[in-house]
Amino acid sequence: MWRPPERIRHTARPGQWPSAAEAAASRLFSTVQVGTITLRQRTWVPAMVPWRASEEGLVTSDVLDWYECFARGRPGAIVVEATGIRDVSSGPLLRIGHDRFVPGLRDLVRVVREASGGETRLFIQLIDFLSIRRRPQPSRFFAQFLAITPRHKAAYGRFDASDAEVRSWLSALPANEAAQVLDARELESLEFGSRERVTDMHLQHVRDLPAQLPGLFADAARRSRDAGFDGVELHFAHAYTMASFLSRSNVRDDGYGGDVASRAKLPLEVFSRVRAEVGHDFVIGCRFLADECISGGSDTHDAAFFGCEFARAGMDYLSLSRGGKFDDAKQPKVGEAAYPYTGRSGYECMPSYYSDAQGPFGRNLEATAHVRAAVRDKGFSTPVVATGGIHSFEQAEAVLAIGHADIVGFARQALADPDWFRKVASGRGDQVRLCLYTNYCEALDQRHGQVTCELWDRQALDGPDVKRSADGKRRLTPPAWTP
Repeated sequence: MWRPPERIRHTARPGQWPSAAEAAASRLFSTVQVGTITLRQRTWVPAMVPWRASEEGLVTSDVLDWYECFARGRPGAIVVEATGIRDVSSGPLLRIGHDRFVPGLRDLVRVVREASGGETRLFIQLIDFLSIRRRPQPSRFFAQFLAITPRHKAAYGRFDASDAEVRSWLSALPANEAAQVLDARELESLEFGSRERVTDMHLQHVRDLPAQLPGLFADAARRSRDAGFDGVELHFAHAYTMASFLSRSNVRDDGYGGDVASRAKLPLEVFSRVRAEVGHDFVIGCRFLADECISGGSDTHDAAFFGCEFARAGMDYLSLSRGGKFDDAKQPKVGEAAYPYTGRSGYECMPSYYSDAQGPFGRNLEATAHVRAAVRDKGFSTPVVATGGIHSFEQAEAVLAIGHADIVGFARQALADPDWFRKVASGRGDQVRLCLYTNYCEALDQRHGQVTCELWDRQALDGPDVKRSADGKRRLTPPAWTP
């Protein structure tokens, strides 16, 4: 993963924990209205993919255990991991592209309700993504994947040459010479693995995305409602399909790319179709980027425009993230796929304890505040969720007091200690396991390994009923906390 050149080591500090009475009187532990529902507190666990679903995308007992441990902490809301809206193979990632996924998701809702005593509201994040392939062996790329064109034959020197002859010639060339024959996308496919973009208008299924996606998202939202969720979060962030429509890199010529209003068109159409499907008493929010953090990418000005348009359309909340793009991802090893959190934009999304002078804590707050101010200036009261390196009560309370946001998300900190919320609310903040921000969890995610935390995954491994990771070396959930 990319690291800032300064390499300044930062330490997460607990600050002053509140007494139970102070917590009860705080902004953080006060109620907030989100659409038609009320959160009992302004705490939020954002979507995190733990890679515990079955290979068919079904809810497993490990998925239930994962969300049960967060629910026992009783945050205001939990957002279930990015869940695919298509009925296509996507490995151990939850899916919701068919009615057969509903029973398992209904079990998930039941487990969270029971574990939280009905206090925690539950949303599910809906995601679409385009095709990405692993970086191939050069020999296989030239023998199988590269489509031979007249341009390649011209470089070979014979237009009447067979494809097999050209493939054999290219495969035998030194890498630097072969690179001179390939165009930019072919070279990327060789060196990074092929990746579809929303601007690949020569591909019919990509051209048809504006016609297909609203219905796919709407069907997924209906299934979410049938499963008993309180709402859905539309995934418009990071490296995936909907974020790519919002990006300045989207230069589609069909009315869904180019200027900022055209880039917002499909996301707004998706929202409109989802709202028509599930009605106004079901929460619909979205997760989008306050800043893409890439050269030539969308910035906070774009995000402010999008936030205002989403609020105008009637979204029930706005959750802000940053970065996490393929555009600056590091080259993967042969046989692995590019990972959108390895470049500078990925670092901005999940900064570690080694950072620049700004540090990793609250790195997205200024941009989030800019978006919220723009939304308020337009007269909308849509609640805004701030996330990113927030781990202490004092930090969170300041976010609300200053007006950076209306709700505070704890991702890596909640992973380090799912009971953060109960501990702090009961005046036991000194018992919190404070996140180290080493990104141990992120390294597991990059390998699609079962995500755990170094602060607890080796504790009491031989305890009764402890489930271990596939390699047998780590526990899958933290030891239970007893007040």
